[in-house]
Amino acid sequence: MKRILVALLILISGIAEAQVLAERERSKLVDEILAERFNNVLPELMDRSNIDMWVIISREYNEDPVLRTMLPSTWLNARRRTILVFNRLKEADSIEKLAIARYNIGDNIESAWNKEEQPDQWQALVDMIKDRDPQTIGLNMSENYGIADGLVKTDHDEFMAALPEKYKKRIVSAEDLAVGWIETRTFREMVLYSELVEITRNIIAEAFSTEVIQPGVTTTDDVVWWMRQKVTDMGLETWFHPTVDIQRSDEALVDHITAFSDEKGNKVIMPGDLLHCDFGITYLNLNTDCQQMAYVLKEGEDEAPEFLQEAFAKGNRLQDILTSNFETGKSGNEILKESLQEAKAEGLKHSIYTHPLGLYGHSAGPIIGMWDQQGGVPGTGDYKLYENTVYAIELNTEVSVPEWGKDIRIMLEEAGFWGEDGFRYVNNRQTDLMLIPSEEAQN
Repeated sequence: MKRILVALLILISGIAEAQVLAERERSKLVDEILAERFNNVLPELMDRSNIDMWVIISREYNEDPVLRTMLPSTWLNARRRTILVFNRLKEADSIEKLAIARYNIGDNIESAWNKEEQPDQWQALVDMIKDRDPQTIGLNMSENYGIADGLVKTDHDEFMAALPEKYKKRIVSAEDLAVGWIETRTFREMVLYSELVEITRNIIAEAFSTEVIQPGVTTTDDVVWWMRQKVTDMGLETWFHPTVDIQRSDEALVDHITAFSDEKGNKVIMPGDLLHCDFGITYLNLNTDCQQMAYVLKEGEDEAPEFLQEAFAKGNRLQDILTSNFETGKSGNEILKESLQEAKAEGLKHSIYTHPLGLYGHSAGPIIGMWDQQGGVPGTGDYKLYENTVYAIELNTEVSVPEWGKDIRIMLEEAGFWGEDGFRYVNNRQTDLMLIPSEEAQN
């Protein structure tokens, strides 16, 4: 354990100095983490979901979302038809990681098909199933999760046509296994996640500063495209187009449909504006999703008005209410219901729409509300909370501001981790409005 901790400290130090690893270093790290996940995470998940053999079938450029997360760093796509087979060996407490494919899938998954001996790929798969005789065979079919529904109709039909009737009766949905694979984080991944969130927050902090914004000149679109370019220049990627929007005293609060659309309009940023951004990046197969807020100082101001600070504190309070209701085994809908009841009792005007975060931005796991489904989300909201999972703690609260003669909306989103020690933010959270000086405020 000491050796592991020392290695992780070296890893953290290296990332902090370099900020973003070179492609070759990234490749090595991605493959090491993938091996750890196959060997240490997958066996437990297969047992938890009662699946003896997991078969994942995909074709080049039409990849199953789960299979994409299992490819080695040098494979950007599947090749031809790629079939992965994970066979649980309980006595040895290990997993056979095999591919009915012409190639090894990196160093982790061994090719188990000799086309010269058995030219029919489907028959080669059937022979493997017969030889191992699993009692349950999981396929990626899911009504609730698109991420876990990656088996396309053609591959399903051809596989079922080749599979003997005896084994057809053993086919089950691998939804729980697929979701578990996507949502579960290792300790090493969480070390990296903390750094990724820090990079995300640093980009937002720079965007919401005089390095980027000149009040009276800079527009919201200018900031959005600066963020996109910054990410590209750092050798990273965004998984969605960022947004920046404004609330101000002389404009009515928009409805939720407008607030959640990408068509917020391009406006010049002025002193006295309350700014909000929605921004996330991808790095080392992990994703962030962050919403933070800033205030543009007016002449004579050196801090945000007290009424805005108090409003922001109510947003933090709603976060506290939500995360205090996290409990292993509770469903997303149960957490939502309890949190909304508690927030209502405190007089908050609230909306909670928290989602899993990890190998995908809008990832798989328990959905805790949607902005237009505050009564619960069927299916994905019924999935239960497990440990070692990450969430975008996403929500808003509307606050009446007499000084502006209107309501404002405090919209926040931060990455949070649920583990054996309870809830924590992956890398802190915003507790105060960022401040952007203007020339008027500086004079």
